[in-house]
Amino acid sequence: MMKNLFLIAALVIITSSGFTQNDKKATAILDEVSVKTKSFKTIKIDFTYAMDNVKEKIHDKFKGTLISKGDKYKLSAAGQDVISDGKTVWTFLKEANEVQVNNISDDDDSFTPTKLLSGYGKDYKSKFIEEKGNEQIIELYPLKKGKTFTKVRLTIDKAKKQISKFIIYDRSGSTFSYLVDKFVSDLAISDSMFTFNKAEHPGVEINDMR
Repeated sequence: MMKNLFLIAALVIITSSGFTQNDKKATAILDEVSVKTKSFKTIKIDFTYAMDNVKEKIHDKFKGTLISKGDKYKLSAAGQDVISDGKTVWTFLKEANEVQVNNISDDDDSFTPTKLLSGYGKDYKSKFIEEKGNEQIIELYPLKKGKTFTKVRLTIDKAKKQISKFIIYDRSGSTFSYLVDKFVSDLAISDSMFTFNKAEHPGVEINDMR
């Protein structure tokens, strides 16, 4: 769950240019967002997540925080911290006081900010939907077969050139929504934030899966 959660949350702040099979307006907007995002040295966002499935009568909601610096990141949400220095990923399960350690994967579903910035768009068709005041709506449709979702709807702040909300439409009938509550760029953030410090968690169980 947390792997998919992070992939989705990352889209709040990062989208790339070069979308294939798209309309020109959508491309221009996404290019502006990409250029603006790449200009930031660090990014911190507070977001609200909601998962809904009307048929199954499921509604889940929580808040989280995502901090990124190049390919380094830290996601805190749902009782877990996912931390990476760009090479290693630590998933800290707070209630269990356990940390799982993995290498960054090279597969298509793995995440690094650079990977999303440079190549994420090649797998999606983009379409401009509408403009409402300061909001621009774009939808992305996966080109590759086998994806678990049918589309992603992005809401972009026209003035700030930032994604303010997006919704994932799952094939099972669920929707996964992320709303950016606060976006702060270029904070002074030490690289030590992007490694797991065992000394700060007495008695932690380390499950090294590398």
